[in-house]
Amino acid sequence: MDGRITRRLLMKSTVVAAIATPALTRTAVAVPDLPWPAATEIVRNTKLPSFPDKNFDATAYGAKGDNKTDNTEAFKKAIAACNAAGGGHVIVPRGTYVTGAIHLLSNVDFHLEDGVLLKFSGDASKFPTVLTRYEGIECMNRSPMIYAHRQTNIALTGKGTLDAGATGSWNKGSDRSYLESLVAKGTPPEKRVVPGSGKNMRSTFVEPYDCDTVLIQGITLKNPKFWQIHPTLCKNVTVDDVHTDPSTAANNTDACDPESCDHVVISNSDLGAHDDNVAIKSGRDEDGRRINVPCQNIVVVNCRMNGNWGAITCGSEQTGGIRNVYGYKLNCVNATKFALYVKSNTKRGGFSQNINLDSVSGTFGRAFVYVTTTYNSQTGSNVPKFGPFSVSNSSCTKASKVLDVSGLAQEHVKGLEVRDSKFNGVGSTTNTVKNVDGLKFTNVTANGKPMTK
Repeated sequence: MDGRITRRLLMKSTVVAAIATPALTRTAVAVPDLPWPAATEIVRNTKLPSFPDKNFDATAYGAKGDNKTDNTEAFKKAIAACNAAGGGHVIVPRGTYVTGAIHLLSNVDFHLEDGVLLKFSGDASKFPTVLTRYEGIECMNRSPMIYAHRQTNIALTGKGTLDAGATGSWNKGSDRSYLESLVAKGTPPEKRVVPGSGKNMRSTFVEPYDCDTVLIQGITLKNPKFWQIHPTLCKNVTVDDVHTDPSTAANNTDACDPESCDHVVISNSDLGAHDDNVAIKSGRDEDGRRINVPCQNIVVVNCRMNGNWGAITCGSEQTGGIRNVYGYKLNCVNATKFALYVKSNTKRGGFSQNINLDSVSGTFGRAFVYVTTTYNSQTGSNVPKFGPFSVSNSSCTKASKVLDVSGLAQEHVKGLEVRDSKFNGVGSTTNTVKNVDGLKFTNVTANGKPMTK
């Protein structure tokens, strides 16, 4: 047995299969039958990593779970040894480990056993400068806590907890305008260096960058300072059985933000955040147009949403475009503002096309669907293209309204269908719908009464 989690196992409805490696038990991904054939194809075609049956105990490379030793170099040595040997599993046994940035390499599964706590350091020097994207703009910033650049076949797995609380001493700031000034001057990304510039911009928590075949499974993230899981320019990404922090007071702590990625499956997770739950992105303004890579073929399934903004959000950094998104069996708790939140403007441009929700339920602080083409009142000459959107078999127990959807006079929303859904506790049953073509309701009620155009 090669330690592989197969997509064939994944596609067996609600069946969980165990795969064993020496001294390590792995749990496969389980996805229920999906209501869209296209979504089923995305799941089937999203590759999962495969690792040799080789284990590398991190303590053999000097790691100590004593809540005081700096384990940055020990983890680096264990990962390098695993990679050099052709791959396998770096095993971190029970304990509390202080560490700087952890950089994954190809063919390495970094596995945290139950009872592991990784406490990321307040020493900024332990987080080297790397290529990243800050709010949709490429730059050189301090490393995310877990990072990989141009690696293939990687995983972060296990039942351990990652805590970024101590990084608050350096992991702060939101000086995006500085990056925008550099973009306007034509400064290339490798010279947009944040550390030492006198400006501060936060680093994300877990970020594979320009990687192929990524699995993030089982872990719990605590005390984030910025976006929690941020796969960027990646292909074949699976995020499964992950638990993110809803209690943080830090703003912009989105749970999972795939950006300019192709084939992403987010499943069986408890996604808490002080912002969006899943925020799909593809770059900002001129830098987004320079890269021009969409985020596409995304399935979000069987998740609990405990963030206070969108369950599924498209944008606002969507200059490269977003398409083919499927959200199924999503339970939103604690007054998430929107089930579907789509946002851009004529400065940002881009597109959000073929976005679909089915079996989404919960309590919503504002509208079930909110689509705006005038986000933050920014204007330019790049008209966003939106639609079609669909909602089916969904419900709420509270919402200010069901639909608040506005296209532009020069570019209407191209298609909006709601069917087989019951919305209760709706403050106003009068929808806000402007510049929308192809609006259709089929078997839809609001407060028990049929909803019509």
